[in-house]
Amino acid sequence: MPRTEHLVGTRALLLAAARDEFAAHGMGGARVGRIAEQAGVSKERIYGYFGSKEKLFAAVISEALTEHATLLGPPSADLAEYAGRIYDLHRRNPQLLRLMMWEALYYDGGLPNEQPRTARYRGMVATLSEALGSQSETESGSESDTEAASTLLALIGLAILPTAFPQITRLILGTTADVPGGDDELRAHIVRLARRMVAPSSDALT
Repeated sequence: MPRTEHLVGTRALLLAAARDEFAAHGMGGARVGRIAEQAGVSKERIYGYFGSKEKLFAAVISEALTEHATLLGPPSADLAEYAGRIYDLHRRNPQLLRLMMWEALYYDGGLPNEQPRTARYRGMVATLSEALGSQSETESGSESDTEAASTLLALIGLAILPTAFPQITRLILGTTADVPGGDDELRAHIVRLARRMVAPSSDALT
């Protein structure tokens, strides 16, 4: 195997092993030795590739978010169904939410790679603003973007809460086996709520 391919393959193995470790134990509880053992390399190799455990954690988060954005795609004209897509993606990939919750607990203030992540969300807000059609002759662009940003945050919150806090979901709804229709009905209800949330006020009253 050419050296370049070997390096890429080793890095991918390390990131995959680290994703499992960090998702399970967070930044504080993760152990470089376990990551190295799972990847089949020495601990020194990890430091050679990434420099530190914290930089490895940042690389894992960055890779997971990139995969997430690719799978989800941009906001669509059907914003309620977009909330359903967010729900589906996190139900299929709960590991990403665990990583982001560990990240929130570990960092107090700025995040690694914050600028490109902010730029990505700003792109989503701009796309959502178009989809909402919220900008009018009497509404400034900043007001339109603020509305779209708040809507995006609300859509994400609505869609991820059942996966992010399964204990709350269970306490309120019982297990999914107890809910008629299970996950499918919960998803449908989220989509209905999202549709009411993004509907024009005149439509919401009818």
